[in-house]
Amino acid sequence: MSATPKVRDVVATALTDPGIVLDDVTVSVAGKRKLVRVTLDMLPTINADGSTDEPTPALSLDDVADLSRAISDALDRDEPFGGAAYVLEVSSPGVGRALREPRHYRRNVGRLLNVTSAGATRTGRILRADETQVVVEIDETPTTIAYAEVERAVIDVEFASTQEGSE
Repeated sequence: MSATPKVRDVVATALTDPGIVLDDVTVSVAGKRKLVRVTLDMLPTINADGSTDEPTPALSLDDVADLSRAISDALDRDEPFGGAAYVLEVSSPGVGRALREPRHYRRNVGRLLNVTSAGATRTGRILRADETQVVVEIDETPTTIAYAEVERAVIDVEFASTQEGSE
């Protein structure tokens, strides 16, 4: 049996902030040690109508450091590897990951989205997202795309500020 489910359970117990979500846990071999990669994210704010229309703040480096210590303490206490050495990497999701869950779209409201559906790839800014669809402004027109129609979706990296008057 893989150690990943056991490690996932240990990591989940270390997360006491309800605003933090465990995005992914992977365990692999790195020489004589196990490499534990934990990806954490912030939960988006959900409006009364079930949609999200405000950007979700990112985890700060201080947040990641605090969470890393809590996870390390839990792994040391529960010893899912039977006391064997491990290396722990804790991070937040990168912008290059594919969006697969409604939470991923909600988290990225306000950002540019490259989305492929019906064989066509389009780029637009996410205006709103809920459990079944995302609304993207494409060519100044709000366009609703059901998640079931999405073949691939990734966030487009922007190097310029989206706020007016920013320096």
